[in-house]
Amino acid sequence: MALASLPSSIADLRRFLERVESRGRAAAAVLPFEVSEIDARLPQGGLPRGHLHEALEGGAAGHYAGLATLFVAGILARMQGPVLWCLRGRDLFAPALARVGLHPDRVIFCETWKDRDVLPAMEEGLKCGGLAGVVGEVARLPLNASRRLQLCAGESGVTALVIRRWHNATEKQASAEPNAAATRWRVAPHPSPGGGFDGLPRQLWHLDLLRVRGGEPHSWVLEACDATGHLALPAALAERSDAAGKQRRAATG
Repeated sequence: MALASLPSSIADLRRFLERVESRGRAAAAVLPFEVSEIDARLPQGGLPRGHLHEALEGGAAGHYAGLATLFVAGILARMQGPVLWCLRGRDLFAPALARVGLHPDRVIFCETWKDRDVLPAMEEGLKCGGLAGVVGEVARLPLNASRRLQLCAGESGVTALVIRRWHNATEKQASAEPNAAATRWRVAPHPSPGGGFDGLPRQLWHLDLLRVRGGEPHSWVLEACDATGHLALPAALAERSDAAGKQRRAATG
């Protein structure tokens, strides 16, 4: 009987995988950054929704991951719908999220108090198709756990975003372990030009795309997220890029 049921089991598995893949394709919308230099480096022209993405802090502030948090909040600010934010303590500053366009009224906070409970809470949240995204703040992201998150995100079409926060050297070393995230980003502060007392300049970030499926790593210096969650090239770099584009068009025209 076991041998006779084997073809049926394989057929059932194939049908299940086809359903999963079809739901994944239906949810394969893309969220562009609307910065051509970034979108051109992403194979789909933006951040694929319904996938797992990872962000970590560059520099010495990995414990707080402040810039990585703002980067993730800026992404979610440009999506519609509520957000589930899973964390183990009460150190998320809601006014900072609002400043990059993610109003606290949109955020459902899930406080687990234990790091190991964050990923299971994310899995449950990713099964709710009405969410714009699910965020989790963790020190470790094991390969098997990340695969489960990716599977849940692919089935529901809800975007999963993991912020890596470490509290000691051992946890920092664990951040280099492989996982199933579709993209991996690192955000670090960059020196900003002096603006005098008449107005503070927009903060600059050094953004690294460390890994992307089907693409190559790259780095940019960008203006931090504005009140709508958008990044931007600094004015001098944008002018230089525009001038180079005009020269290329003139040479090929």
